[in-house]
Order: sequence, then C-alpha cells, then structure tokens
Amino acid sequence: MNSTYLWAKALHIVFVTSWFAGLFYLPRLFVNLAMLGPDETAVRERLLLMSRKLLRFMGPLSGLAIVFGLWLWLGEGIAGGWLHAKLTLVVLLVGYHHYCARLLRAFEAGRNTHSHVWYRWFNELPVLVLFAVVLLVVIKPF
Repeated sequence: MNSTYLWAKALHIVFVTSWFAGLFYLPRLFVNLAMLGPDETAVRERLLLMSRKLLRFMGPLSGLAIVFGLWLWLGEGIAGGWLHAKLTLVVLLVGYHHYCARLLRAFEAGRNTHSHVWYRWFNELPVLVLFAVVLLVVIKPF
C-alpha cells in the first residue's frame, strides 16, 4: 500500500467519524426542542442556535468524507459488491443530512409536527447505517 492511499483512508475515517458525530447529535437537539413548552423561548433560541451551528459545521465534514471516499474508490480502484451497498447507504445518509436541515427549518418557523418520541427513533437511523457500513467495509460479504 502506498502512503497516498493510507493518507486518504485516514482522512476519510476522520471526516466520516466527525460527520457521524453531527448526525448523532443534531437529532438529539431536535428531541430537546420538541420537548420544550411554549414559554421556554430562551432555551428554544439557544437550541436553535446550536442546531444551526452544528448543521453548518456538518456540511464541510460530509463533503470531505465524500471527497476522500471518492478518492479511495476511483483513485485507488477499490471495488466489490459490498462497495455498491455501502454507496447506497452513503446516499441515504446524505438524504438524512438534508432532511435534518429541513426539520431544522421547520423548527425555526414554528412548524414542527413531530413528537420528541419520533425524534428519538429518528435519532437511531444513523446508528443502524453506521453499523451496516462498518460490517460491509470490514467483512466485505459480497
């Protein structure tokens, strides 16, 4: 293995891990927002600010994770059926990320329609995807 591949792989892992941290935490902020009463405006504004900043931070992390992943795939010639399954899950994660942005806009506009319980379940989706991706990458079942 050449050192360029190892650098790309290390950076991919760092940015994927960082992006996932945001994907785990942003919906948790939504849980807290959904639990607030109408008179808790100061807390609401603080949680919205935290959510906006986290979402803004997650964008470049996801982009860099994808760039280094593409580098590994196309530049280093990584292939296999497992990779197609992983790429499908990455596309779902990108969609999840964008859906989180949509949910945040709904909170900002006062149009949230989901309960804190819904957000607790929604918060588990990236955990399941991470589990599946790690198994695909390490085991390469097909």
